[in-house]
Amino acid sequence: MKGSLFADAYQPSQIARRVAEMGVAKARADSLTVLVLAVLAGAFISLGALFFTVVVTGSELGFGVTRLLGGLGFCLGLVLVVIGGAELFTGNNLLAMAWASRLIDGRALLRNWLLVYLGNVVGCLGTVALVLWADVASLAAGAVGETALQIAQRKAELPMGTAFARGILCNALVCLAVWLAMGGHSLTDKFLAIVLPISAFVTLGLEHSIANWFFLPYGLALEGNGSGWLAGAALNLAMVTAGNLVGGTLLVAGVYWLAYLRGTQAA
Repeated sequence: MKGSLFADAYQPSQIARRVAEMGVAKARADSLTVLVLAVLAGAFISLGALFFTVVVTGSELGFGVTRLLGGLGFCLGLVLVVIGGAELFTGNNLLAMAWASRLIDGRALLRNWLLVYLGNVVGCLGTVALVLWADVASLAAGAVGETALQIAQRKAELPMGTAFARGILCNALVCLAVWLAMGGHSLTDKFLAIVLPISAFVTLGLEHSIANWFFLPYGLALEGNGSGWLAGAALNLAMVTAGNLVGGTLLVAGVYWLAYLRGTQAA
């Protein structure tokens, strides 16, 4: 298929090997590098979440179209992570492929996940502080702040099982976006690979743990007296994080490892 738009894309089996090799490199990176890049990823995802909030505020285009436009805005976060270079907990769930192939051990895997999650949280909370200082909530005569507060409250009110299931589905799509981006060569390839899976998870109302580390603290800060739903916010973060782990490690890393790498474990 010479001349085809996708003629030079990596094949799925090649992507699997590239993801496993990437997992080894990430697991062996020094702690300071990992933390710095994780803080960046938290900030990037927070900017995507803020972009989403502004885009959906005051829209009269209907539920589906408004969510789709907001999802396209949210793509900013993962585009910056993947193309700009950063360490995101949800995407790094793909390191499970390197672990399953015995290229890294469980300690290295957990070290990466813990460092990246911590850095992501710091990046999110730092961005919350800057956004509060910038008074972005006052845009549209305060409507942006009202939207942000409503988003946070709805997340805090989700039942445990719902939050967990939405977390699973969300990170299946996020890891698929990263997987597809690994199949491209150019910046355009990677951008196009990211847009549909990420805009889909946002449009569908699924739950991303790192994005929620922006949405929920921002909403709590805007509320001023949000202690009534603080427990719900904490429960959401716990259940969504667990769901993200299941979705990324089992539904994407695990399935593709079984398909392409199960017979290639290191000795």
